[in-house]
Amino acid sequence: MEKNVTAAGNDGHDAHGHRHGHAHGHGGAHGHGHGHGRGSAAGEGAADDFDWAAMADLLELEGETHSPYVRQALEELEHLDPRRVLDVGSGPGVAACRMASVFPRAEVTAVDGSPELLARARERAERLGVRLRTEVAGFPEGLAALGPADLVWSAQTVHHVGDQQDALDRLAGLLAPGGVLAVVEGGLPARMLPRDPGFGRPGLQERLDAAMADRFDRMRTELPGSVAVVEDWPGMLRAAGLTEVRSRTFLVDLPAPLAEGPRRWVRQWTERQRAVLGEALDAGDAATLDRLLDPADPAGIDRRPDLFLLIAKTVHFGRRPGS
Repeated sequence: MEKNVTAAGNDGHDAHGHRHGHAHGHGGAHGHGHGHGRGSAAGEGAADDFDWAAMADLLELEGETHSPYVRQALEELEHLDPRRVLDVGSGPGVAACRMASVFPRAEVTAVDGSPELLARARERAERLGVRLRTEVAGFPEGLAALGPADLVWSAQTVHHVGDQQDALDRLAGLLAPGGVLAVVEGGLPARMLPRDPGFGRPGLQERLDAAMADRFDRMRTELPGSVAVVEDWPGMLRAAGLTEVRSRTFLVDLPAPLAEGPRRWVRQWTERQRAVLGEALDAGDAATLDRLLDPADPAGIDRRPDLFLLIAKTVHFGRRPGS
């Protein structure tokens, strides 16, 4: 079954609630840990059941908030002179537009299963004055029709499908000889508050991480065709036939006091955690989250001066052998 999978803005958590420090997800929103970015996202269930278009604002905000890691990762690739670039699971196109800026001579294509999010990507490209193509394709079954590329980027998308090794094999199969694949998976969950925020039981974020990890594990188990695999991402890229494999972790390090845009993302991500975890929270942690989300409370997310954002995003690189 073909999945319409979207990352959290391809830069970060997804919007669902996984653990990776990632929307999304994408996006991103994919903040798995994911913010879910992105996105990415303890998942509301199988990826094809998730309404990514309804999450567009959150995914784009997450992409912008997490953009420092995308800039750093692309600096690792500035020696390339690609003719064709694919951003697979692009969401609203935050990372794709950045690639179009970094590689102005390349044909950069944002690929996603959501026409609504690709429309957002086109609007963003026009606003920024960069050239960007878009293409609707399911993941991973729809990839074969995309044709070869010199650089393929995919952020927090692979973990949305049951057979992750198969997805990586298909992504690697898009590469022209000598082409590079960059896959964003792993990293560490977001941190945004002191260990003791001044009320409630200290260590709230660690407990939320654990609950999100449980939710993510259930999502993975329930995906159609789910295959258990050791998530050794470099090893999986090698198994896909790639060489010169390496991993690097980049920080989104936004110190206090947090600017308005990132602060809005922290609010939306916290609202998302409160909603998706529901009864998994004990009464004390639920009350703490409710107070943090109270816009009138001086100790809430909207007003407290010590709010920050620290996320670690890991990018795995591999090269297809050939000239």
